[in-house]
Amino acid sequence: MVMQIPRGRVCTYGRISELVGAPSGMDAPAFRAFGPRWVGGAMAHCPDGVPWWRVINAQGRISQREGAERQRRMLEEERVEFSERGKVDMGEYGWEG
Repeated sequence: MVMQIPRGRVCTYGRISELVGAPSGMDAPAFRAFGPRWVGGAMAHCPDGVPWWRVINAQGRISQREGAERQRRMLEEERVEFSERGKVDMGEYGWEG
């Protein structure tokens, strides 16, 4: 799913989990609660070529962790703009799948 996010666009962990859907046998409410965290964990272990930097948190920000500065630089190279408070305008740059 992340491979489909176009250059210069971003998607949230939560939206990716919605698009992927709950694994077989897991109830939807539990998945809604934990799915975004699972996506975040997957993004932390992506193989080369997967544009992990295009996935941000539900507030439109880069999650504070190791690699956050690199993620911002990569998005800025794709012309994604950040507000003074470090937020991406999801109306302009968001990708819904």
